[in-house]
Amino acid sequence: MTVQSDFKKAIAAAESAKGDYATFAEATEDQMAKEMFQQMAQEMDGHIQQLTSRLNYLAKNNPMNQGQQQQ
Repeated sequence: MTVQSDFKKAIAAAESAKGDYATFAEATEDQMAKEMFQQMAQEMDGHIQQLTSRLNYLAKNNPMNQGQQQQ
């Protein structure tokens, strides 16, 4: 398992959680719960951006990828 694959798994999990929170927000009639789930979904956007940014950095700067890019 590589660090990059770990980041890809983390991104997928964060996207799944974001979708779940959005679904929960739509499904509930409890306004406080709805707002909490909406906020949690928005927070997941930040996590996804952070993870994606780091994954992109690793993809561009990982010495193990350098030989693969030149082929």
